[in-house]
Amino acid sequence: MRKVLIVDDSPAELANLRTILTDAGWQSVTANSGAEAVSRALSEKPCLILMDIVMPDMDGYEACRSLQQNPQTKSIPVVFVSSKNQKADHLWAKMQGAKALIGKPYKPSEILDTLKAYG
Repeated sequence: MRKVLIVDDSPAELANLRTILTDAGWQSVTANSGAEAVSRALSEKPCLILMDIVMPDMDGYEACRSLQQNPQTKSIPVVFVSSKNQKADHLWAKMQGAKALIGKPYKPSEILDTLKAYG
């Protein structure tokens, strides 16, 4: 089964994304911070990471850079799911190594389209 790592410091957001993935037949694992995301990516080997940007301690940008620098995780596509949704945010996300940025609030179809494109 295809596995996605969902990273967000909001329990409600984690639950919402997990429901969308489960309903679409995907397995999901979660992390509550950027640092936990890096650790879980190494141990779980997901085929895709959906990650918030604004989180305490290590934000999504820093976590993405860390994942990109590690030979074991650099091939895992990262897609940001964030309230930071300005043109500059999209550009900065790509510069950090992310494949895309989905703005909150999002439609389930946006998440599913991302799974088809990168999962």
